[in-house]
Amino acid sequence: MSTFKAYFLEGLDHILDINGYDHILFVLALAAIYLMRDWRKVLILITAFTIGHSITLALSTLDYVKINPELIEFLIPVTIFITAFANLFKKERDLKSSGNMQLNYIFALLFGLIHGLGFSNYLKAILGKNSSIVMELLAFNVGLEVGQIIIVLVFLVLSFIFIDIFGMKRRDWVLIVSSAIAGIAVTIMMETKFW
Repeated sequence: MSTFKAYFLEGLDHILDINGYDHILFVLALAAIYLMRDWRKVLILITAFTIGHSITLALSTLDYVKINPELIEFLIPVTIFITAFANLFKKERDLKSSGNMQLNYIFALLFGLIHGLGFSNYLKAILGKNSSIVMELLAFNVGLEVGQIIIVLVFLVLSFIFIDIFGMKRRDWVLIVSSAIAGIAVTIMMETKFW
């Protein structure tokens, strides 16, 4: 098996693994305010997250950045909570106006930096002492991106079913999904507090 394929599959498996549900929750919190017809915006959003976490993933894996892993494990659910909590204050008219959803792009990029630090411990463990890791980093990030797209696609299909087929109000959908995600994030924060 080629190196690219092996690391691509590692990235894909890592994001789709139910044990990595914290990253899945963040992606869902980002996507909660979008509908199936917004798929282009969601793709840009997910790519912004990938860019953010790719930067710190590379810097940390190459040992340019070193931050307490326990702090990162705590900050990841904080990012999930902030993103989901912000969704709770979006009014119906805000959901229909793309200008009011720009905050999620900022969250995706900035909070992606924190998530990248979380991914780096996993990637360091599988890389070992490789001297050249450019191809491995690229493949791993592409795998993560594809996995995130799969997660968001499934979520958008669910939102289509509930909103467009069953007639649930979009605002109610966002409130239910975001409240559940925020609640889970608080639980994770309590479990991962590092002080």
